[in-house]
Amino acid sequence: MTTILVIEDEGHVREILSELLTTENFNVLTADNGDLGYKMAQRQRPDLILCDIMMPELDGYGVLSQLKENPATDDIPFIFLSAKADRLDFRVGMDLGADDYLTKPFTRDELLTAVRMRLKKQAALSRRHHEQLLRTQNDYQHQLEQAKQHLNQVLAQDPLTGLLNQLRLRQEFERWIKELQPLEPSSLVPLVCVGVDRLREINAELGYSSGDRCLQVLAHRLREFFAQSSPLMARLNGNEFLLVLPPVSSRYQAQEQVEALSHHLREPIALGQGDIVLQINLGIAFYPRDAKQLDPLLQHSQQARQKAQSSGGTAVEVYSSALRGDRGDRLALERDLRCALENPEQPGELLLVYQPQVNLNSGQICGVEALMRWHHPQRGSIPPNRFIPIAEESDLIIPLGEWVLETACRQAQTWDAQGLPPLRMAVNLSARQFEDPQLYRRLTEILRRFNRKPGSLELELTETSLVREPETSVRILNQLKALGVSIAIDDFGTGFSSLSYLQRFPFDMLKIDRCFVAAIHRHRKNAIITEAVIEMAHKIGLTAIAEGIETPEERACLQQLGCDQGQGYFFHRPLAAIELSQLLRSS
Repeated sequence: MTTILVIEDEGHVREILSELLTTENFNVLTADNGDLGYKMAQRQRPDLILCDIMMPELDGYGVLSQLKENPATDDIPFIFLSAKADRLDFRVGMDLGADDYLTKPFTRDELLTAVRMRLKKQAALSRRHHEQLLRTQNDYQHQLEQAKQHLNQVLAQDPLTGLLNQLRLRQEFERWIKELQPLEPSSLVPLVCVGVDRLREINAELGYSSGDRCLQVLAHRLREFFAQSSPLMARLNGNEFLLVLPPVSSRYQAQEQVEALSHHLREPIALGQGDIVLQINLGIAFYPRDAKQLDPLLQHSQQARQKAQSSGGTAVEVYSSALRGDRGDRLALERDLRCALENPEQPGELLLVYQPQVNLNSGQICGVEALMRWHHPQRGSIPPNRFIPIAEESDLIIPLGEWVLETACRQAQTWDAQGLPPLRMAVNLSARQFEDPQLYRRLTEILRRFNRKPGSLELELTETSLVREPETSVRILNQLKALGVSIAIDDFGTGFSSLSYLQRFPFDMLKIDRCFVAAIHRHRKNAIITEAVIEMAHKIGLTAIAEGIETPEERACLQQLGCDQGQGYFFHRPLAAIELSQLLRSS
């Protein structure tokens, strides 16, 4: 039933109006003064208000003014009742927002016509508003679903080449193998690791845009070559691709096909500085002959590729058990790494460097990421991507990770003692460390020993280390959050298969991978994806940090897209502790 509030100080007028409206099946509320009428309007939210103008204390103009100031009542239809017939009085009321104006005395028909007209207009307005709201909600829902689908698709792909990323490769490989069953006894499924030599030199000499262009051309040529067979194709890392080809009847059939592929990939690539011919190395392993799981198959194909690389030029190598002898070198490195860990007092062999993280708006350093380095006494500098996998395959990754945490927290304590401004210390946590049952105890002990507030430490985790056992990951992350440390998801966009993980895992920060950042000012697709990721991060309360910023254009573009923080060679290379101390003092 429609409710009408009558605000009238004259009792007999109020009674007449109430009786008249009640007989027309309206629910009538009455108030004998303006203040009471305003309060009743707030509580009851009537469908329409009839209000006298001339009342003691709060008059009709005052009632309307207060109603319009309150968002909860500013849209209630309002009709003035007054003996005032002056045109100026009428104008004042309408300027305040009245919907109609009845001059006393008025007839029953005049009153009912005004009431019904106003209610009819309000109903039409409400209906249009509701329809518009539904359209807006539907549009928003549609856009949201499109954005989710787009992001899920993007996060399953390598953004530079459009090929699968590693996590989606794992999922597709399992599906692929299931669909091939039962496999003929003589059939083999080739896995081909494709590597690009000298990509680092191309990046250094010609710029990252040239290196990116080479990778994009190679990805296009892979699609072109296999247009009829549609194998699985993924980008593994900076300079490696993996192909899972349809079954073949012999290794020689696969080798012939891969030899033809190598010739196709060797065609010159046109760059702005001229043509360039890449050296391509290819290694082949076979399912199920060499292994039945993706990880060992991937490792075998990479070992074969490395053997091909050592031959010089463009070459193809098939994995064989003889290649296992190459593991002797890995075992020697593992032994030396163990020795370095057992004797950390040896100066300079194992050390940390620190790359500043910068607020993109203010330019101030707000944190550092601790990065590990190994200077081997005989072999010289050994890159992390060489010794970290060795540590992960052995039992060394846990003590190595603990050494990094201790060294980083000890250095932060030293900076405090030197009176330097407090910085957030970001430390990478390996998958094995994250799953270690003693992590919480060790972390608590290290923070206590070096007098560190938990909030000053940020643990960076890769996507793939979390999604292997999602339920366990949620439990461990909640324990770490309860301790007070910050959690960052590293290399975002290179692994997740579903955005739902972002909702389930209690992250504080989202690190946007370098592959999204590279030349973002020139790649519209990368900019659109990155903007969506940043907006999504902000909506769920995360700080967005971009990695690998190397040019002022990249920094400006990321700042314009709303990214919070960044790190990369444009700001600072990774610095030794003493260099960072000097930088902080000078700034």
